[in-house]
Amino acid sequence: MTLDNQNESLLSQSANNIRNKDFTLSLNKAINSAKKNLLSKQSNDGHWVYELEADCTIPAEYILMNHFTGEIDNDKEEKIAEYLRSQQNEEGGWSLYTGGNFDLSCSVKVYFALKLIGDEPHEEHMIRAKTMILNHGGAAMCNVFTRITMALFGQVPWRATPFIPAEVIILPKWFPFHINKVSYWSRTVMVPLFVLCTMKPKASNPRGIDIRELFITPPEDELNYFKVTTPLKRAFLVLDRFGRLAEKLVPKFIRQYSIRKCEQWFLARMNEKHGIGGIFPAMVNVYESLVVLGYPKSDPKRKLARQAIDSLLKDNGTSMYCQPCMSPIWDTALVSHALIETENEKNTTTEIKNALDWLKERQLSNEPGDWRIQKPELAGGGWAFQYSNYYYPDLDDTSVVAWAMHRTKKNIYSKSIDRAANWVAGMQSRNGGFGSFDTDNTHYYLNEIPFADHGALLDPPTADVTGRAIALLSLADVEMYEKQINSAIEYLKTEQEENGSWFGRWGTNYIYGTWSVLTALEIAGQDPQQDYIRKAVKYLVSTQNDDGGWGESNDSYYPPKIHRPFKSTAFQTAWVLLSLLASREEKNPSVKKAVNYLLSTQLSNGQWYDNSFTAPGFPRVFYLKYHGYSKYFPLWALARYRNILEK
Repeated sequence: MTLDNQNESLLSQSANNIRNKDFTLSLNKAINSAKKNLLSKQSNDGHWVYELEADCTIPAEYILMNHFTGEIDNDKEEKIAEYLRSQQNEEGGWSLYTGGNFDLSCSVKVYFALKLIGDEPHEEHMIRAKTMILNHGGAAMCNVFTRITMALFGQVPWRATPFIPAEVIILPKWFPFHINKVSYWSRTVMVPLFVLCTMKPKASNPRGIDIRELFITPPEDELNYFKVTTPLKRAFLVLDRFGRLAEKLVPKFIRQYSIRKCEQWFLARMNEKHGIGGIFPAMVNVYESLVVLGYPKSDPKRKLARQAIDSLLKDNGTSMYCQPCMSPIWDTALVSHALIETENEKNTTTEIKNALDWLKERQLSNEPGDWRIQKPELAGGGWAFQYSNYYYPDLDDTSVVAWAMHRTKKNIYSKSIDRAANWVAGMQSRNGGFGSFDTDNTHYYLNEIPFADHGALLDPPTADVTGRAIALLSLADVEMYEKQINSAIEYLKTEQEENGSWFGRWGTNYIYGTWSVLTALEIAGQDPQQDYIRKAVKYLVSTQNDDGGWGESNDSYYPPKIHRPFKSTAFQTAWVLLSLLASREEKNPSVKKAVNYLLSTQLSNGQWYDNSFTAPGFPRVFYLKYHGYSKYFPLWALARYRNILEK
């Protein structure tokens, strides 16, 4: 080599070293800034909880509840109205998520809520909303939940709603429909709804507001509208109409007994100040049922039910919205993972210890729970999603919490991890997969009943929850749970999509599902060179955006169910980055592009800006925005990348 060439080589190497040093400094700065931001949000007792925002259906239903019971709070309602108006899209209606299409049912509820608050039909925003609603068939074409709300307010006759009498609660277990055959969220929503739909009360509606202008034909002429698309739906519709005719023959004492059984069922699951099931729709139905059943305002049960609902309100000064539930267990566990990653699993800081100790105290054991119906001999050991929801521990949360505890290698958490793993393993469904709250909740024919037009009546096994369960069982005792792990992996292979991805039930969507699976397969010791894993990696790389990030729209939940590109988001980019690193793709050019995207889009306060809804509550029915996702997932991914570089 000549002296000139040698000097040129040294200069090039020096430039690379400088660039690498600058990159490392930028990476460390981003991690430290994001970590500082997270630590500043930790509660004194050790936990984190971020806002959980839903589409406008939830705050609109809060207004409708107030006017149903006649408990109007003008100050709160005007703030909610401000929020609802701010979410109206340019077309004049409301969608279920950022960038989504007009949604008829959501728009009807929001219009009704605004009119109840005092917005006049001749105002410009109300005219635009009405025009959009009428252009889409009018309020008569709304979904079942909206039609029941309109029936309660006397806007449509009860024949326009499904027939769900209180007697459903006393049907035998062998009957095709039984309350224990549907998901936890369906149970908690439906049982109090049985009371409302049986007693058929009329809303207080102190201001006498109606929405007749949203119907193309007079609402009193509205018939029982259900789309009949399959022979099974037609059969259920026949049964629905037969039931209405037979209802007249039901003895009075049977009806009273059935209503009482429904009341006893939801009172047993009230969950103190946290509300039945920890979810807003169920809480509202219980509260309205208590009012209809004659519980006075001073009754402790009614006061607790109201307190649980009002605790979900999020006041942002000039505006306010109502959260569908709270996510402290989920947020705290995921923040813990991110912080553990920043320490490279070598040091359990005080903040991490406080978080995990807080979680440890909330592990469930012998509390009553609906999951025991299928698994009466199984010992408890799960965690809920909310501050309290002991009847309904969540396999997803349980796996993520115990996984975080295992990463600290602290003996203090060993018993908690063992109990969690034992419970999760015992909740495996026969097909090898894991659902969120129940086992073998797979009575798919029930999604054909008229009430189930939302298509989310069940809680079947899903790839994302199964991935998390595999991760926990592999860490807890890979030999003890070998059978369950292998069965779950085979389930995942059957669930893989044609393009290599996995469907994401609890996060958007194929990116989330694929992240959930690939990170689990790494922990389970699966060879990343296997064809099905390479296929998943290829899918992820092929969907990267030009700016280096990833984004996927909630449109992917609509037919045809395929990946729908969207603008890059920090949390989805982090999911893919974690997936590629789990598959030993750290040298893949897509990884460096993703890291640069996260570094270049970080805000000065250490956060990342994302205005996108991050998950479905129920696909195609309502969606969620986890405000914490853009704060802890990018940190987790960047820290993981740095740890791999250092090795």
